Amino acid sequence: MLCEGALMVAAAIILSYFKLQFLLAGSISFAMIPIIIFAVRRGAGWGVAAGVVYGTLKFILGAGYAWNWASILLDYSLAYGAVGFAGLCKGRKWGLPVGAFVGCFARFIVHFISGITIYKITAPTEVIGVTVANPWIYSLLYNISYMLPNTIIAIVAGLLLTAPLKKYMRGQL
Repeated sequence: MLCEGALMVAAAIILSYFKLQFLLAGSISFAMIPIIIFAVRRGAGWGVAAGVVYGTLKFILGAGYAWNWASILLDYSLAYGAVGFAGLCKGRKWGLPVGAFVGCFARFIVHFISGITIYKITAPTEVIGVTVANPWIYSLLYNISYMLPNTIIAIVAGLLLTAPLKKYMRGQL
């Protein structure tokens, strides 16, 4: 499982370099998909561990932005660790698409918390052409602007990969 997890983290790192930079600092990519697949195959514990490793490496390898150590933990290690909660759908018929939703929503919650605690000092500011002074609204708008497209991509990928990965997800390969 360690080797499989390392391969999925490596795949996620590679996919993270192919992204569409969106709005202020959020981006849209396929990077979460290998972590979601691994989590749904191996369970939430292994998925969270792989997500934490991926998020930490993403920051260390220079693809990250942080204001302080707390934002490193929240926006990278814990946020991508939360993607591993997709593993709660292990063994379910529609595990990949539902797991994608669960993992993406969990990541959104961590980013939202980061926005209202750490990045609240950036408010008032403009998000999607609207000036926002409330840190809660700012965090919601900012994080949903890139997490919603990422979530849709992950769910669609989960739907498309459910049949081709059926044996793999069951451990028959």
